[in-house]
Amino acid sequence: MTCLSVQNLGKAFRTYKSEWQRVARWFGLPVKAHEEQWVLRSVTFQVHCGEAVGIVGQNGAGKSTLLKMVTGTLRPSEGHVEVHGRIAAILELGMGFNPELTGRQNVWHAAGLMGFQRDQIEHVMPHIEGFAEIGDYFDHPVRTYSSGMQMRVAFAVVTAYRPEILIIDEALSVGDAYFQHKSFNRIRQFQKEGTTLLIVSHDRGAIQGLCDRAILLDQGSVIKDGDPQEVMDHYNALIAEKDQSTVQITPLENGKNQVCSGTGEARVESIALFNEKNQPMELVNVGTPVRMQVDVAVHKDLPSLIFGYVIKDRLGQDIYGTNTWYTHQPLKDVKGGQRLRLHIHFPMNLGPGSYSVSTALVSTENHLEDNYEWRDLALVFNVVNLDKTVFVGCNWMEPRITVEMS
Repeated sequence: MTCLSVQNLGKAFRTYKSEWQRVARWFGLPVKAHEEQWVLRSVTFQVHCGEAVGIVGQNGAGKSTLLKMVTGTLRPSEGHVEVHGRIAAILELGMGFNPELTGRQNVWHAAGLMGFQRDQIEHVMPHIEGFAEIGDYFDHPVRTYSSGMQMRVAFAVVTAYRPEILIIDEALSVGDAYFQHKSFNRIRQFQKEGTTLLIVSHDRGAIQGLCDRAILLDQGSVIKDGDPQEVMDHYNALIAEKDQSTVQITPLENGKNQVCSGTGEARVESIALFNEKNQPMELVNVGTPVRMQVDVAVHKDLPSLIFGYVIKDRLGQDIYGTNTWYTHQPLKDVKGGQRLRLHIHFPMNLGPGSYSVSTALVSTENHLEDNYEWRDLALVFNVVNLDKTVFVGCNWMEPRITVEMS
């Protein structure tokens, strides 16, 4: 069942030569705008009940504008939105709190605007105060709050009752680590109970950990809608390149899409794992020493070349990464036509599961200055537990446990 349907949605901000022309346009008269700027155009997607969807994109892509139209706080210029169920949303820090009123008074106003009756607000007020955990500040003016305290109260109000649809626009990023964990636990509980989630975030871990699917917006249009890992890979490539034409997407045999971007002055030609007997491996036992071999071809003289890699779990979340800048091994004055072979030795202290390796060839410690190549899913391998004590998680860190009894 579809609980949210967005059809051909668009938003233009218009200026007119006079206010009379603006008023005439409100009444449907054919008045032409003096200037017209489209920030969102031809956006179409559906969200099924209970689904978690992430909205990602660079600043100015239209993410917040889209959510405002979904919640009804902004009128679309074209297209329409159909919503089935009660929406709870945090679209901006403080969600319209009056700074002169106390946190408790603002809760009364905010909850009332959300449609709750007085007895319902009275019933949940202790729960809101307890969840926010701001102590005596709950009865102090909001102007005395930090941004994190405002976030605590706003989130506690919005989630006091489980909504059918929960929408969050980056607001949780201002909270402290403890409250972020607490908030995400509540969000996950709502998901288990059937709440539909729509979340805007630049946090790859949040998108891939919470969402079943992700939508990538760029310059007001949907350019990718699908698996969160693939969407985030494409998003990171866009950030690195600032130019979609240099992003290459290659279907792999396992059904996933490999995203590769870069200017091409250097390329990874092959990458593989080997055991201590120099035998190639795709299935690795927990704790086994391995060697990752990476062959690089250089196509142009480069004053500086840095190799980096990151190991990711099956959801695309980073497990470990580093590069030769941080290991104090930068390559200087590399000549075009040279071939490089890198050997990376490490113990496979990972938990059982499927993992991938992404590689980067850049000029400095990051890929934002000169990105010669960024390649996701450059290598995929599996880890199994053949002879270690049973454990759960993504790291093997076997303890020594002692017990004292008296």
